[in-house]
Amino acid sequence: MVALERERHFGRAAQACHVSQPALSTAIRSLERELGVPLVRRGTRFEGFTAEGERVLLWARRALADVQSLAQEVDRMRSGLEGTLRLGVIPTALVATTHITTRFRERHPRMRVQHISMSSREIAQQLAGGDIDAGLTYLDNEPLADVATRELWVERYFLVCPVEMLPAWATTISWTAAAALSLCLLTEDMQHRRIVDAAFARAGATPGTVVLTNSISTLIAHAHAGLAAITAGPWLTVNPLPPNLRALPLVDPVVEHTVGMVTARDAQRSPVVRELMALFEPRELDERLRLPVTLGPVVV
Repeated sequence: MVALERERHFGRAAQACHVSQPALSTAIRSLERELGVPLVRRGTRFEGFTAEGERVLLWARRALADVQSLAQEVDRMRSGLEGTLRLGVIPTALVATTHITTRFRERHPRMRVQHISMSSREIAQQLAGGDIDAGLTYLDNEPLADVATRELWVERYFLVCPVEMLPAWATTISWTAAAALSLCLLTEDMQHRRIVDAAFARAGATPGTVVLTNSISTLIAHAHAGLAAITAGPWLTVNPLPPNLRALPLVDPVVEHTVGMVTARDAQRSPVVRELMALFEPRELDERLRLPVTLGPVVV
């Protein structure tokens, strides 16, 4: 059921399960007879699950997660945790994963860590499907349902631009003034972009966006090329700007959002997830990822 939901094709699902397609179809029909309800909507090809099938799929995911957790628990008791921690990460938080990886592997050297860049919506989907163990995403903006959370830091927002673009005396810039610049921003599917758009709306401004990307590195590259970009503070603490660029805090309004780890509530039984969520105290990374700010004259 889980493989069929993932592949959306009987043949590929059978291949993923290392069985023939007739064997997979027979197994599903046998389960339907046992439960007394149709689980799959069939036509000339797979068309999705029935309402009953969606419920069975939910239980199937839980069963698979429990089997994996059992194996991890036994391995941990025998020789410590071993395997792969799968972490989905919003782009603005990727630079902070080094703190998580380093501490996690210090405690569990036989574990590997896989970081996958994805949007907050993709994190929610993959958590629900059991495809990742945890996510690193926003906690207080578009909060996820049915998850356990651990706050790690507060994200603040900065305009990055060539030094000659703005007056040398300026130490901050308003969202209204930023909107008048030629901007490189993240794409609309990213929650960071929706936060930025909401800040512009609060300021009563419409941004002059000329380049869209889903890469923070590309934002900064376009600042090198003469545009202005809006990014989050943690990226700047890990990647100091060269002399030809400057970063100004965005104000009027000052916008802050909490970033942290999320896991599915029923995943707390997994020893890997338990160890991950116990790594840090609430907001422990905030000081390490906070960019020093000197408040003063504002470009309005």
